Amino acid sequence: MQKTIKVTLRPEEAFNTDLLQEAILKKSGIRESDVQVRPTKRSIDARSRNVKVNMEALISIKEDLPPLISYKRDYPNVTHAEQVVIVGFGPAGMFAALRCIELGYKPIVIERGSDVQKRRRDLAAINKEHIVNPESNYCFGEGGAGTYSDGKLYTRSKKRGDIQKSLEILVAHGATEEILVDAHPHIGTNKLPKVVQEIRESVLNAGGEILFDTKVTDFLLEGERMKGVVLQDGNKVEGLGVVLATGHSARDIFELLHKKNIYIEAKPFALGVRVEHPQQLIDKIQYNCEVDRGPWLPASSYALVHQTYFDQKQRGVFSFCMCPGGFIVPAATAPGEIVVNGMSPSRRDSKYANSGIVTAIELEDLEAFAKHGPLAALEFQKQIEQRAFEVAGQTQAAPAQRMIDFVNNKVSSQLNDTSYQPGLVSISMNDVLPDHVHERLRTAFKAFGKKVKGYYTNEAQIVGVESRTSSPVRIPRDKETCEHVQIKGFYPCGEGAGYAGGILSAAMDGEKCADMLIKAYGKVG
Repeated sequence: MQKTIKVTLRPEEAFNTDLLQEAILKKSGIRESDVQVRPTKRSIDARSRNVKVNMEALISIKEDLPPLISYKRDYPNVTHAEQVVIVGFGPAGMFAALRCIELGYKPIVIERGSDVQKRRRDLAAINKEHIVNPESNYCFGEGGAGTYSDGKLYTRSKKRGDIQKSLEILVAHGATEEILVDAHPHIGTNKLPKVVQEIRESVLNAGGEILFDTKVTDFLLEGERMKGVVLQDGNKVEGLGVVLATGHSARDIFELLHKKNIYIEAKPFALGVRVEHPQQLIDKIQYNCEVDRGPWLPASSYALVHQTYFDQKQRGVFSFCMCPGGFIVPAATAPGEIVVNGMSPSRRDSKYANSGIVTAIELEDLEAFAKHGPLAALEFQKQIEQRAFEVAGQTQAAPAQRMIDFVNNKVSSQLNDTSYQPGLVSISMNDVLPDHVHERLRTAFKAFGKKVKGYYTNEAQIVGVESRTSSPVRIPRDKETCEHVQIKGFYPCGEGAGYAGGILSAAMDGEKCADMLIKAYGKVG
């Protein structure tokens, strides 16, 4: 007999594998001897002073539990099959490649950056020597921006695809089984490279191809039908069609599309700063703990939003990509710019908590950039990042200001310790951010302090700029078929095309686009 039960446990029971099964059985009143227990859902409830953990578990009495996952790494060999061209090997490109193989087609993946092993050297160069490799960095390379991130897998995109299957694929390639259980699952930046490498091995072992350190410089078009791409060495790669999965920072691809009169459009995005607090302070706020959270509770996070008004326009200010127990990292993709992002290791054991705090940038805010047409938001984004680089001293050291100092328009006389390895420079963030952005942030920080006692403090500092929240360009596609509205055989997907907002949503979108391309142009179509 099998049944699902729900119980509420103490953290030391819910997160201690030695006590978990006993605690679940005791709470559920089950006393049979031949019992197996598998947690299926886990979420923390910190609304009261005593933090609880809500658990759901599958109980099996006198019979074996079903397999944890049904997904198998059992792929057909596609060495001699028809080809599909995939540009980019981030989450969207990886899952598109796996789906092509499942359907019996050979993916040819083109990735401008390096594999995860070589990529580490490029990341070290940014952090220690302030050298930005425009082809291999925190955004470009095997696994995309997601490889060196918190590996957050939460998504609201319930209708985009099969979330369970996507999680199972990650588990089958080495991700922790806990991502199938936790309400807000994450893998961790220290474990993601191994998962990404395993996905690469699945693609290669099935006969697919991945071309690292290889850049697309043109598209192969026959009228309004895309057949493939041209590489920087002049070689051509052709296939049934092209899945474009280049991520939100591939500016040269957006510029190429515009140059070739392939329809794209400017898209709203968000801009702001990354805020860093001591993790112990966030734990104290969220868990109501006086000293520390103890050995069982994970590093706490937060989600904040506040509506602001400036120049008679309402815009939300909100937290984005919160990284408890994490690090701020330099995410520039070209020399001469400052971009920051956040990441966390699997244990989330850094003494810092960081989160993007950003405000919406709508197209009506970009009138001064209208001459750039569909690249207006991109050019605005680029200008802010280059300004940050200039005012902070023309290295990867980032502009920063303590939170209350920022709100009071005061340059900080000293800055707090930071997780940001290239270092910080104390300046007025007014010199970096447009008036409508920094004024909205000031209003929001004071409001956040009223909502969350202790948040508004000079123990926190803001680091600029958080500007790659999403793509500043959308590549329009048909809602049903996912094909570009103008060019046949062209399937823009993921964050770069403006259709995803994280690892899981991008992965499902890549899989869907591969599905649709093969349905339209493959033998099954």
